[in-house]
Amino acid sequence: MWERKHVKSVEPAKVTDSNFEKVVSEHPLALIDFWAVWCYPCRALEPTIEELAAEYSGKVFVGKLNVDENPKTAERFNVFSIPTMLIMKNGKEVERIVGLVPKKHIEAVLKKHLG
Repeated sequence: MWERKHVKSVEPAKVTDSNFEKVVSEHPLALIDFWAVWCYPCRALEPTIEELAAEYSGKVFVGKLNVDENPKTAERFNVFSIPTMLIMKNGKEVERIVGLVPKKHIEAVLKKHLG
């Protein structure tokens, strides 16, 4: 009889004003989802962000930053519409995706920066 090992699900990390710099500098490639609880497109995007976190685990850091709780970072990057996803490479913004977009679109952007 074999025993099934517990597989930990990978979820997007919580990113805040206080840990943003540390997070993006420690990960060569990061996808940061700027969102808010009241934003319906943000909530519709949530399952996609969770899938990306699991599928790209070890390759891309996936985090979520609540703009209501962390206004400084949103303001610093001129995030005026949500959802907005920043693609950060070596601590610098290399691309952004604004709005509720298909998973394939986000993956295409990530793959461009992974290669």
